[in-house]
Amino acid sequence: MTDYAKAREVAEQAREKEWARPSFGKQLFLGDFRLDLVHPAPRLSARDVEKGQEFLRALRRFLQDRVDPALIERTAVIPDEVVKGLVALGAFGMTIDEEYGGLGLSHTYYTRALQLTASYSPALSALLSAHQSIGVPQPLRLFGTPEQKQRFLPRCAAGEISAFLLTEPDVGSDPARLATTAVRDGDSYVIDGVKLWTTNGVVADLLVVMARTGQKISAFVVEADSPGITVERRNAFMGLRGIENGVTRFHQVRVPAANLIGREGQGLKIALTTLNTGRLSLPATCAGAAKWAAKIAREWSAQRVQWGRPIGGHEAVAKKIAFITCTAYALEAVVELAGRLADDENNDIRIEAALAKLYGSEMAWQIADELVQIRGGRGYETADSLHARGERGVPAEQVLRDLRINRIFEGSTEIMHLLIAREAVDAHLSVAGGLIDPAAGLREKGRAATKAGGFYARWLPGLLTGPGQLPTSYAEFGGLAHHLRYVERTSRKLARATFYGMSRWQGRLEHKQGFLSRIVDIGAELFAMTAVCIRAQEDAMELGSRPYELADTFCHQSRLRAEALFDRLWENSDALDSRMAKLALGGRYTFVEDGILDPSIDGPWIAPATPGPATSADVHRHVR
Repeated sequence: MTDYAKAREVAEQAREKEWARPSFGKQLFLGDFRLDLVHPAPRLSARDVEKGQEFLRALRRFLQDRVDPALIERTAVIPDEVVKGLVALGAFGMTIDEEYGGLGLSHTYYTRALQLTASYSPALSALLSAHQSIGVPQPLRLFGTPEQKQRFLPRCAAGEISAFLLTEPDVGSDPARLATTAVRDGDSYVIDGVKLWTTNGVVADLLVVMARTGQKISAFVVEADSPGITVERRNAFMGLRGIENGVTRFHQVRVPAANLIGREGQGLKIALTTLNTGRLSLPATCAGAAKWAAKIAREWSAQRVQWGRPIGGHEAVAKKIAFITCTAYALEAVVELAGRLADDENNDIRIEAALAKLYGSEMAWQIADELVQIRGGRGYETADSLHARGERGVPAEQVLRDLRINRIFEGSTEIMHLLIAREAVDAHLSVAGGLIDPAAGLREKGRAATKAGGFYARWLPGLLTGPGQLPTSYAEFGGLAHHLRYVERTSRKLARATFYGMSRWQGRLEHKQGFLSRIVDIGAELFAMTAVCIRAQEDAMELGSRPYELADTFCHQSRLRAEALFDRLWENSDALDSRMAKLALGGRYTFVEDGILDPSIDGPWIAPATPGPATSADVHRHVR
């Protein structure tokens, strides 16, 4: 079996293969616009709302009164007193049930808290989300035994920081290459290996560690002060300078067998299931940054005068302001809808959460880039430099740097495209898998043909017409109804395009990553349009026509992006690009690189020594 086949098999085994609950996202990609699954959006109980609002008020006061975000950026350290204050607020137990000492906040208010925190100090938001969304609390909530919950969750709620350790020097998105091992020895497992980019790992008290047990991957809760664990260094990055992220080595680390989460071999399933809702933390931080960018763009564009008028009055800048403002509103709508669906627990939101992460990280990055452009030289200048010469210290360039990682964190954009595409074509693979599998025999292909014929005889005719062609459909949305009709029509068009791709490339479709990425991006636009129309209808009850205006403009912008993606499904340079890349990798075009110096190898660098334990300058331990 090839390395690619092994990696694919490992990923496929970790997938949730059943759809026990309805999924708006799944049906959307099948051309079935099930608005009833998301509208009216589920509502929280009065107690959950009161509890959430009370915490947000306390968190806002704490951030304003006790946190200096510029100091965190300047020193690359979150001060001990800030961590202690967050512990006192209960911020480390936002998602932990009250019976274990946590606040028991809903997903909706947890993401709102991260949104608020990220708008003020992205490093703080990263600390809290890494601890709760992918650290010890979430995997134990979903897969932990009652004993494990009793042992570890109160500690997490009380402020003992947790981290998630999966990535290794040779392992990014390909878990088949995982090298860290956990070998059973009596009542313990012995762990050996190295983990890279361990967010919170430098200061963590508890770790979720993914390690290979035989041929499969398992998950463990590990005490960070166990003998044999060495934090080898604290890494530095272009953004999120306050995060405690490092390299951790395990040498003969003994972990009680009772610390195994779930069963042996469930590690990747646990990781993926954890991320189904855990991924909502990243689009929440993106929404917070986008809303802050909308504020700064509005203020600066009204104040700054060029050529006799405020710069916001010039069309070139006006288009940027419209994009930032409308998209900030839409990103919040996407996170809000996904969070409320997660709280309701009646829907499978694996696709919605993945779409929120993909769309939020990509659009927030574009928003930050446009904000820097609007601010001009002041957008490129650091906040400290602006402040030092008497101007308002607006950290636009910092936000651009901080947001860049979100296109990589918790599944890169490229991996998210493939993950969502796999779910989007799941129904086709279920009925036609034997037809497109090159290893299938004639008998298997015959059975698959019969099954596929029955499925497509029912499914394809349903893609021809629908409520999106009726001028009275979705009338309760008023002036936004025509956008929902567009979403309905376009979801059917998207499903037809997916079917054509399956028919054209069959088993080779999984290698047509450009095509699949565009399919997913169209689906993301349709999901965002749906979310923003639902949000605008709710907000209009209190705010009048203003939310409708934002939603209408956003939907027009989104429709243009979707139509451009449709055009590129069949007319693109994908084949040329792949051929060119292959030749470039073979060294055919190295003459392009003539006349330069590479500072990473040509400069007077001293080769780094073999990594040893991190020094006190590398590692900052929070004192609680």
